[in-house]
Amino acid sequence: MEQNDLIHEWQTVYGNLEKEVNNQMVLRWLKRSVPERKEGNQVCLCFPTPCIEEMIKRNYSDQILAVWQRENPQIDTLKFRVKASTAKSAPDVCSIPTPSTPIITEQSQRYITHTPSKIEIEVSSDGESIPSYLDATHTFDSFVVGKSNQFAYEAARRVAEDTGISFNPLYIQAPVGLGKTHLMHSIAWRIKEVYPDKNVLYLSSEQFFQHFIKSLRKNNTDSFRDLFRSVDVLMIDDVQFIFGKKATQEEFFHTFNQLIARGKKIILSADTNPMDLESVEERLKTRIAQGLVVQIQPTTYELRLGILQEKMKMVKTKIPNEVLDFLAKNITASVRELEGALKRLIAQAEMLGTAINLETTRQVLRDILQVYERQFSVAEIQQTTAAYYNLKLSDLKSTRRDRKIARPRQLAMYLAKTMTALSLPDIGAQFGRDHTTIIHAVKTIEGLMERDAQLNTDKENILIRLREGMI
Repeated sequence: MEQNDLIHEWQTVYGNLEKEVNNQMVLRWLKRSVPERKEGNQVCLCFPTPCIEEMIKRNYSDQILAVWQRENPQIDTLKFRVKASTAKSAPDVCSIPTPSTPIITEQSQRYITHTPSKIEIEVSSDGESIPSYLDATHTFDSFVVGKSNQFAYEAARRVAEDTGISFNPLYIQAPVGLGKTHLMHSIAWRIKEVYPDKNVLYLSSEQFFQHFIKSLRKNNTDSFRDLFRSVDVLMIDDVQFIFGKKATQEEFFHTFNQLIARGKKIILSADTNPMDLESVEERLKTRIAQGLVVQIQPTTYELRLGILQEKMKMVKTKIPNEVLDFLAKNITASVRELEGALKRLIAQAEMLGTAINLETTRQVLRDILQVYERQFSVAEIQQTTAAYYNLKLSDLKSTRRDRKIARPRQLAMYLAKTMTALSLPDIGAQFGRDHTTIIHAVKTIEGLMERDAQLNTDKENILIRLREGMI
């Protein structure tokens, strides 16, 4: 087969793959691949980096072959390799461990076919190496954007794609389960895609700590420093856990300064503002805060529904819209918990052959829903709301009408009305008001929530604190 014919055939195969592969990043990688030659019934595809070649071979070779055979039944083997021009210069070495999720039955395979593939990018220097695990499904293409995370998303994308960024480090702040790790992995993947020669190191804080302790035990801290300070991009997830030990904090501080001074990128994530990090020296807090701090706020109903709809594109099981609506309205604390609930429903349907409807949803998820359906006392709501706004409980119950107290008071009244079974007069009594004041507060908050994003965020944050028992 002539080379031009082979390229034309590959373009047709790629066009068919576009209809079957949901991962846009993978499609971009495939588009960059080149069919090098055909020998007998075997076709060789070339890729720009070892990481891309290994990821495609391990996860998509069977699908590519099946699509190619529909176009040309004579093809029975695919070979993958890295272009000779890039194989020597590419710094990353990749391997994909066996997924830890067990495949139980043929039916359940359909449910977990989208189980994330962990790609191990190994960064090395002078004989020392550190594996960096990235989730192949955590990309910008699969990140659902809404009002609560749009700024963080745009900042992350710009850091990944631009060389002349004006802020360094990027610090992503969010509670557990709202998408910090997804954004961190997305940044790493996009950098490796746009700048394949960049040395990117992504680690959890625990991995950073473990490698530092290992270097101390081996009396080899120089190698540790050389390795970490040789990277082009250093990414540390949940950085708040690094700072418990003085030696680790000191090492991180000097690594941070060295990379910043050399114009290298640093991306950090944590569950709190950098200035509120515990057991951290002021000099380090200040240096981190000099970059860009972006927050991922609690999710809105629209965003949660969008996430569920995006996940449904990846599975064959059909779930009624009313069930997706029910999940989006009732599981609000974290995206992780929402996705876990969806997976449980799908697994139940696939393995047991049961229909998914509102009744079965309530049965399957009753342990999760119990947390959200628990009735709170007015006292709990008052205390949590006052603590959230840094007010005294006496202020919340007072007759003061200045805005910084009146609005939290009205929100507390609204929450008491919607989250307790008490009558309006009973609620009013606990605020020292009559029932008409409660009615006015509820109507005011309902009206404001249609246009005030911050008020919605405050409400969701207070609900999270209530469910987690935080006052």
